[in-house]
Amino acid sequence: MILRLGVLSRRVLRVSLRNGSGCLVIAAAVMSAPMARAADTFINVLTGATSGVYYPLGEALAGAIGKAMPAVKTSVQATKGSVENLNLLQAGRGEIAFTLGDSLSAAWKGNEDAGFKTPLRKLRGIAAIYPNYIQIVARADSGIKTLADLKGKKISVGTPKSGIELNARTIFAAAGITYKDFAKVEYLPFGESVELIKNRQLDATLQSAVLGVSAVRDLATSVDMVVVPIPADVIRKTNDPAYLPATIRANTYRGQTADVQTAAVRNYLVTHEGVSNDIVYGMTKVFWTNLDLLVAAHAAAKAIDPRHALDDMLVPMHPGAERYYREVGVMK
Repeated sequence: MILRLGVLSRRVLRVSLRNGSGCLVIAAAVMSAPMARAADTFINVLTGATSGVYYPLGEALAGAIGKAMPAVKTSVQATKGSVENLNLLQAGRGEIAFTLGDSLSAAWKGNEDAGFKTPLRKLRGIAAIYPNYIQIVARADSGIKTLADLKGKKISVGTPKSGIELNARTIFAAAGITYKDFAKVEYLPFGESVELIKNRQLDATLQSAVLGVSAVRDLATSVDMVVVPIPADVIRKTNDPAYLPATIRANTYRGQTADVQTAAVRNYLVTHEGVSNDIVYGMTKVFWTNLDLLVAAHAAAKAIDPRHALDDMLVPMHPGAERYYREVGVMK
């Protein structure tokens, strides 16, 4: 028995002989071994910038996972967003991540221009969550009213090679616009972009976010602004099923008195094939049974609807997630 159980068992056996209860102590050691292995299970939640939506949602999710799965250790990693998250998942450096749908589609195909050198075929789906609305806003006195009016202007398009910047390149390409058509291109997050617009250092910005996002509300209260429409024909020209027609309803922002047509891109929760079925089942269950905590973390979670959990899933579903959906009747 000493040889089969190894170093740990020899150590326990020496103690047990002194205590006169060798078999009982060895049994306890063998019984506790699986618990020790379970404690070494880590879940790294990949999010985005700390000022964005993904990060607070990720923190809330990690906290809920930690309470529901006490044998698991969780961490939350701030990243540059969708593109980095998906590459990290493929490399096994995270267990669950938030991503925009177009980035997910590009990752599965291996679109190098979008930041994916090869197809990321280890990716697996967990859930479709809330939509992002692509919002192009500009100072009213810039003269910008249409996409074509952006040519020759100064614009910010999100952080480099982020999911948002991919949105920008895709929409502008579909509209026949390249970055060379702008007078200046900045690669900044939403908050910094808005500050530069207020200071007249930029004319416009394209960002992807929930409706009523605080940065745009702040801009609308500081200066007169316009929301630039993205017509349906431009969305069709993207040739990407991740882009959907959407509407920014009138009075979403101060001074926006009419509906504005735009594009929406759904967000997803994803994992990779190397994460065990039990762990993914647990994460999926925790996510859907703790939506109240996510809503408390960020209002974007109000748009998460279990009826749409499987909508337009762009990669194969993880078997662990499938198990949960079959259990609750979402999948047959």
